[in-house]
Amino acid sequence: MAVNWYRPHVLLLPEDDANRQVANGFHLQVSPANQRQMQVLQVAGGWNEVLTLFETDHATEMDRCPSRYMVLLIDFDGVQDRLQTARARIPAQLTDRVFILGAWSEPEELKKAGLGTYETIGKAMAEDCRSGTNTTWGHNLLQHNASEIGRLRQHILPILFP
Repeated sequence: MAVNWYRPHVLLLPEDDANRQVANGFHLQVSPANQRQMQVLQVAGGWNEVLTLFETDHATEMDRCPSRYMVLLIDFDGVQDRLQTARARIPAQLTDRVFILGAWSEPEELKKAGLGTYETIGKAMAEDCRSGTNTTWGHNLLQHNASEIGRLRQHILPILFP
């Protein structure tokens, strides 16, 4: 289902199918009245491809649509400066509306750590966002997202969980 472009909305661009499933789980927790304010896009095929697709397709559209927010879902692959590398590719005028999130290694490790299916993990992440807790986001494979989650809660929660 497409988002309502005339209202504030969030697009999620996943690196791979595992991230897509996590995003779908998150989306299932959004109230039915606000589900059209969020859309999970097609898998990009890698973290670098997420950034390239954002630069080539989505950055221009975000300039045209000031009520759009984007979440780029990437695997950090244990790379210390992955967030800084990714942020460097976001145009300055969009940095307040683009969020970069993902597992420290890859989502498969979250499943191995006993957090459940990808969908269950996404639902738990949404519940943390809605309730202001860090039960799932505080996991050692996700805690590196703390600064982005803080920003996300400030801007996106009023859209998805008013």
